[in-house]
Amino acid sequence: MQMQRLTIHIKLLQNMFDGKSYLNYINKMDSSFKLLKLSPEILAAIQNLGYSKMTPIQAASIPLLLEGHDLVGRSQTGSGKTAAFALPILQKIHKADKTPQALILAPTRELCEQILQEIRKFSKGLKNIQVMALVGGQSSSAQIKSLEMGAQIIVGTPGRTLEFLRARLVEVDDLKTLVLDEADRMLDEGFTEEVTQIIELLPTKRQTVFFSATFPESIEQLSLKYQKNPKTVSVLQEKTSAPMIEQFLYIAEKPEKIDTLMRILQQHPANSVLIFCRTKASVAEINELLLEAKVATSALHGDLEQVQRDQTMARFRSGSLRVLVATDVAARGIDIDHLELVINFDLPSTTDIYLHRIGRTGRAGKKGVAVSIADAFEATKVEELERVMGKPFNRFELNLKGKAVIAKTLQQPKMKMIYISGGRKDKLRPGDVIGTLTSQPNAIAATDIGKIELHDTFTYVAVSFAVAGKALQKLTTSKIKGHKYKASYIK
Repeated sequence: MQMQRLTIHIKLLQNMFDGKSYLNYINKMDSSFKLLKLSPEILAAIQNLGYSKMTPIQAASIPLLLEGHDLVGRSQTGSGKTAAFALPILQKIHKADKTPQALILAPTRELCEQILQEIRKFSKGLKNIQVMALVGGQSSSAQIKSLEMGAQIIVGTPGRTLEFLRARLVEVDDLKTLVLDEADRMLDEGFTEEVTQIIELLPTKRQTVFFSATFPESIEQLSLKYQKNPKTVSVLQEKTSAPMIEQFLYIAEKPEKIDTLMRILQQHPANSVLIFCRTKASVAEINELLLEAKVATSALHGDLEQVQRDQTMARFRSGSLRVLVATDVAARGIDIDHLELVINFDLPSTTDIYLHRIGRTGRAGKKGVAVSIADAFEATKVEELERVMGKPFNRFELNLKGKAVIAKTLQQPKMKMIYISGGRKDKLRPGDVIGTLTSQPNAIAATDIGKIELHDTFTYVAVSFAVAGKALQKLTTSKIKGHKYKASYIK
């Protein structure tokens, strides 16, 4: 049985199910969160986060999910998909029941962490709601302990989740909702068997939700097998998902690609740069060359331990790294407040991956820049990208004579990241760290304190590079909320 489909364009909303006009519906609602059937606590959290109106995917999906429908949601990165499934889950949680009620699967540990943080933000005013990550590269014993203490929402990668389900370490009798986020990529990256086995171990009476950037046959087959009368909501932009992104193309043959990259960094100065490569070998080579040029950079790829990946991402988010060189798999789930420049050292294999990459910049109405390097043999791929984007690239060829001079902004990080050995389970809050740093004697100015990331057992705090030594000494010698914790730089 073919699924009933709803296609929503950003400028044109069309109804294709249940005889309702979703265009009139959303106009009537004015896309306001306040008119949703959400608890006052959830609405207060949304308001405190500065959100007032729903994105199109949220406006179309949340009412359906609150009503209990199975759903396939299709939209690009940065469209607000996490809130689209997280808010209905939080609304339906039975707080007195400490067993898992919702399982969210995502392809990478980084994306799981991003989802986890978003859910915690939305549930800030809700008491007795526990969320946990079930991912590889982290202690199984700690995850078992979190489950024993009671977790109503689990965010997991397929491998570790299946491992725990098979070992009967996760109680699923009360599970009411299953979400597959970035479902297309999960299946493309070889997780089909794990995902299928996970679903087979879950109660058949549940709400099943898929969110995806594309709608390949593999998802349709999975939907036909495991969903019941699903609604499919697609939010599509007319041509491009990145109207605020200026896109450049530099033609360079393979022997000249490294020199071209250095010229790009010279001609497109930026405070935060994400460079995508196809292979781990290219990531390592480029990162090493940038380090030799005294650039504040680091590499991100699948061979790194989870702790290294977490620390690298924290440093990049805080500004203590100016450049991140990454593969697509490792960079999935990266969410930076204002990423100024994305560079495609290697063109991706599909237009969807290209849109996913460049969609990291130009968010929230801010302008971004995306630069790609291509050789003559990639002309067909370039033409396909231009067709999808609806306009040609700004094309350039570089004069590679002389030595490229890397912008000093890339060499001088504005922030330094400090590790503190206490976290959320120690009842620490960002205000506690700020209070210690800004207290006398030897107070640090609040303007010199950057991003603070609380984790269960540790905390990252970014401070201005100029006062990093003073801040570290203060955190080492002073008490935070009445207790002393270890502190050290993250390198």
